[in-house]
Amino acid sequence: MKYTLRQLEVFLATARSENITRAAEDLSMSQSSASGALRDLESQFDVQLFDRMGKRLQLNELGRLIRLRVASLLDEARELEGALARHAEVGHVKVGATLTIGNYLAVPIMAQFMAENDNANVSLEVANTRTIGQKVADFELDVGLVEGELHSPELEVTPWRGDNLVVFCAPDHPFARKSQLTDEDLLSATWILRESGSGTRQTFDRAMHGLVPDMDVLLELQHTEAIKRAVTTGMGVGCLSEVALRDAFDRGSLVHLPVPHRDLSRRFYFILHRQKYRSAGIERWLELCREKG
Repeated sequence: MKYTLRQLEVFLATARSENITRAAEDLSMSQSSASGALRDLESQFDVQLFDRMGKRLQLNELGRLIRLRVASLLDEARELEGALARHAEVGHVKVGATLTIGNYLAVPIMAQFMAENDNANVSLEVANTRTIGQKVADFELDVGLVEGELHSPELEVTPWRGDNLVVFCAPDHPFARKSQLTDEDLLSATWILRESGSGTRQTFDRAMHGLVPDMDVLLELQHTEAIKRAVTTGMGVGCLSEVALRDAFDRGSLVHLPVPHRDLSRRFYFILHRQKYRSAGIERWLELCREKG
């Protein structure tokens, strides 16, 4: 492209004022810079756009012919500039979160994100780790907050915060009177667990290595609240994030069962596509998550 937007701005300002000095003042330029820009525009196309009459510059026929088109082009350029500038502001962020994070951690972060940014909005999709990872990889989500580890060359996986799984039962369950569970207890229990593909189940299976094939799993459920209700009714023993169980422990509707010889710790992670542009909204969302973590 032979012309610049600055050259066109000088042309239009000169056409309005018919004076290069006033045009330069309108554009906050030096007179020499404005004169040079107009001269370069004409010389690049070997044309003359003004008739010179002393200090007055009056549009000639060619100048009048292109004036409206130049004005229209500059208007579009300003609209584009505004759109790019607005992109630097916090806007809509599409977040995916696994069930524990989505149900117990993400909502307060969403509330603060939207409260501090008038035009901001967050859409939250809750699913298991595998599903969230796939949607981030397919650019259907901007950022994922997950409980399980993912290994994909397309995804950037960054540790966020720590978490612990907790084994629990109903207050009237025989295990409720135990100070801690042994491996024999773990094998004799009837279990209500999260489904395969979830981060919670991934951590549970890793923590229970050597026992899993012989464990009695009665139900595999996708929702933490369903597992809590099933355990409350005495159907079996569960294992979920301590984040999801605090209120129930405080109320006494569920009982924490220590398993000190099994490592039930884990981490939550951010996941983003390696090729994803990190807008101001994405960066602010991640910053808020770190603050809350």
